[in-house]
Amino acid sequence: MAKKKRPSWDQYFLKVAMLVSERATCPRMHCGCVLVRDKRILATGYNGSIPGGKHCEDVGCWIVDNHCIRTIHAEMNALLQCSVHGVSTKGAIAYVTNMPCTNCAKSLIGAGIKEVVIFSDYHDTQAEEFFKMGKVKLRRIKMPDLLIDYDLKSFSSAKKTKK
Repeated sequence: MAKKKRPSWDQYFLKVAMLVSERATCPRMHCGCVLVRDKRILATGYNGSIPGGKHCEDVGCWIVDNHCIRTIHAEMNALLQCSVHGVSTKGAIAYVTNMPCTNCAKSLIGAGIKEVVIFSDYHDTQAEEFFKMGKVKLRRIKMPDLLIDYDLKSFSSAKKTKK
């Protein structure tokens, strides 16, 4: 059997961010964020409504100045998960499907994030300027493959469930 190429750490964490983004509830953009330190996931977040709130996909977006204000952005939700669970984000890396908005960039800087890795840009943001001011490294990389390479038939110890 030919050995399959493992994804790099950057590809792996961005693929996780892509999967997390599938939970997003705002049709204007699905975004996912994974906060990582020492190659360990601290928290994930996606853009969606406040806990217990109505979702854009159910009741429509709440647009102010061309932005949906019903949703909490993915980066903020990941930071909030760390806050709720007492997890420090100092020195962590944020893997985000899209360039953060200006407010999320400032929040990531304030939370001690040292690096942001993205594969897609975002309109009307001054994030890059704030990252430079905050000495946060920004890396744009190629979007990871969309395929999850899991071939159950090729794993000799695996057995498909009946359901």
